[in-house]
Amino acid sequence: MAWLEHQAVVSLAADVTLSTMGSRAWLVEAPGDFSLAAQRRIWSLAQRLSHCDEVESLIPGVTNLLVLLKQTPEDVGAFPRRLREYWQQAQELHPQGRLIEIPVHYGGELASDLEAVCRHTGLRPAEVIRRHHQGQYTVVALGSAPGFGYLHGLDPLLATPRKKVPSLNMLKGTVTIGGPQTGVSVLTGPNGWNAIGYAEIEVFDPNKANPALMAPGDSIRFLPERIEL
Repeated sequence: MAWLEHQAVVSLAADVTLSTMGSRAWLVEAPGDFSLAAQRRIWSLAQRLSHCDEVESLIPGVTNLLVLLKQTPEDVGAFPRRLREYWQQAQELHPQGRLIEIPVHYGGELASDLEAVCRHTGLRPAEVIRRHHQGQYTVVALGSAPGFGYLHGLDPLLATPRKKVPSLNMLKGTVTIGGPQTGVSVLTGPNGWNAIGYAEIEVFDPNKANPALMAPGDSIRFLPERIEL
């Protein structure tokens, strides 16, 4: 088929990457580092594509968008050209999300990686905690586990690489740092992010009409309910 002869990666406007994911799916990746501006353009692109009849589903990720078509296009180059045009026209979208406040027990037994974060950043535990809870966070995407929110807004000085050896049984509700992002674990189990606190909160409840606590565009504020150092 024609799509097999097409290049797997196409440059869009010299700054956007489009990768084929099978014969009828494309992954659009925004240029540059993880940023809220790039994410807002991804949301804008998704909104535009939601009105296209040939699109079956859209899955926004962290500064990327997976576009699944209803069928393999006959002209393999036509759809990438449209994506390029739509991206060039995309303006930052500012969804009106909710403010979600999450009380956190910082430090203590469940903050098993706080010391490692301090070693990496060179900051004292109290300063790590202060910078974390004073951050202004935006949910950019849900993924990796049902309802897990990837949060933008972490102080760059707190960025800490994910662990090479994951924790095998990290509790759901654990507040973590993974690279330039922060989040709250949804499930108890293996986790490679760095635990700095714990929140007594259900991030995902399958019995509710809206199972996920967070949605893209929501604002998150962490409240230091207790600090144990």
